[in-house]
Amino acid sequence: MAVPIAVLDCDLLLYGRGHRTLDRFKLEDVTDEYLVSTYGFPRQFICYLVDLLGATLSRPTQRSRAISPETQILAALGFYTSGSFQTRMGDAIGISQASMSRCVANVTEALVERASQFIHFPKDEATVQSLKDDFYGLAGMPGVLGVVDCTHVAIKAPNAEDLSYVNRKGLHSLNCLMVCDSRGVLLSAETHWPGSLPDCTVLEQAALTSQFETELHKDGWLLGDSSFLLRTWLMTPLHIPETPAEYRYNMAHSATHNVIERTFRTIRSRFRCLDGSKGTLQYSPEKSSHIILACCVLHNISLQHGLDVWSAPAAGHMEQSEEEYEQMESVDSEACRVRQELLLTHFS
Repeated sequence: MAVPIAVLDCDLLLYGRGHRTLDRFKLEDVTDEYLVSTYGFPRQFICYLVDLLGATLSRPTQRSRAISPETQILAALGFYTSGSFQTRMGDAIGISQASMSRCVANVTEALVERASQFIHFPKDEATVQSLKDDFYGLAGMPGVLGVVDCTHVAIKAPNAEDLSYVNRKGLHSLNCLMVCDSRGVLLSAETHWPGSLPDCTVLEQAALTSQFETELHKDGWLLGDSSFLLRTWLMTPLHIPETPAEYRYNMAHSATHNVIERTFRTIRSRFRCLDGSKGTLQYSPEKSSHIILACCVLHNISLQHGLDVWSAPAAGHMEQSEEEYEQMESVDSEACRVRQELLLTHFS
């Protein structure tokens, strides 16, 4: 009996339970409700991804049972939204757990390759002005081009010697710097920073800083919390407001900046592989960073398709940084002048 069992197990690993063929599962054979409950997204969204990524995922192969782009995308979405390589997920589309893992890797890289297509700041004047107008409509804060903050995503320990990924809570993580607009659409996402780096250091070294200091608009700014230093292009709250104008500024700042907190909750709720409920991401820091970025791309695409803008908070460990930092006023006199002018012009 040993030989037949071994043969059966090999067949199971290659083709999934019940000897299903990989072309057995068809999107048109199941309901939208099933697709949403199993893979997190409706048929129209999945078909869009097949059109977007199909050519990249259809690599030449000598295998007669190559996995179709459609199946690869379903496998990846199943992992992103559930955080699990459970056997039932592979069974649903007729592939093994090992094949699931390869599908996730393929789809992740295909999405990362397209990150700049879906995550970027607007450049034309009309869109930039619309961005500012939308933010102003939230709480009366003028000139806002985006709100910025960091969030940690737990990963497995790279190795015993590397402590650069150990955050303040003693967990291994990546510290991800993100910017979003008033709807929660991501305008920037840097997902590769080691968890030991404080938010202010991440921003100091980030490509985002280089962008704003050398390329982007000079007539607007980002909003960041007090874990960042005040800059001419980054308005932070006043540490100790004293005048009515300063209190109004801080209130408007807080109400506007809250958009990024809701965006983090939405991403965590939709993409359970990031929220810690199924454990940490079991990949190297580089691969984990790519999975996070792939989820960010999918987040933006989902908003383009009119899917849930805001989701209810979910339990998990993808949290905003709660850093202990020394309250420091910026030594940038020009940045102080810009904030003071904002106070006098709009909040006095």
